Formats: sequence, structure tokens, C-alpha cells
Amino acid sequence: MYNRRERVYFVYIMSSITGTLYIGVTNNILRRAWEHKFQLVDGFTKKYDCYRLVRYEEYNDINQAIAREKQLKNWSRIKKQNLIKLNNPKWVDLSHDWFPTNKRKIKKF
Repeated sequence: MYNRRERVYFVYIMSSITGTLYIGVTNNILRRAWEHKFQLVDGFTKKYDCYRLVRYEEYNDINQAIAREKQLKNWSRIKKQNLIKLNNPKWVDLSHDWFPTNKRKIKKF
């Protein structure tokens, strides 16, 4: 019998120390957090120094994850901030202890 491994997708929010927000979707939250944290990919998060993972949600369906990402991107800044505060009121970096070495000095809000 063929056992198909269930896929997991993540909608996530990265933040800079000044509160700039980036919303994305990925199937590998560890790799994506690493890429943002150590600025391995050029783009918005590198330009605005968004390396703190402040929220993520899991989905089993890529279409649901993409729909949620689009929904969040259309929300007001205040609504996004309130969503983050629901489970992360101090906006701690949820990925701060995911990696064995800290090549970057983590700044505090």
C-alpha cells in the first residue's frame, strides 16, 4: 500500500525591530526562518531587516494556506498586530532557539 506523507504548509509573519511586517507562505518553516534570519535571500525582508518570526499557522492544504496569506496581506496594520498579540503578546522571536548557532545578534523590541 502506498503511504503518502501529509504535507504541511505554513503562513508566517516576520517582523523587524521597528515593527515592519512581512507575510509569507512556505512548506518548510525552519528553512524559511533561517533564510530570513540570516538574510540569505534578497528582497523585502532583507531590505527592511525582518528576521524575527512572530507568528505562524499550519495548514494541510496549500490552497487554504495561500488564501490565508492573501487574507492577512489585505488586513490593516492594526488588525495584523492584534493577531500577533493573541498568541505572542511580547512579539518574541519564535525561532530564537531553533538554530544551533546564533550568527546574528538578536535585537530586542
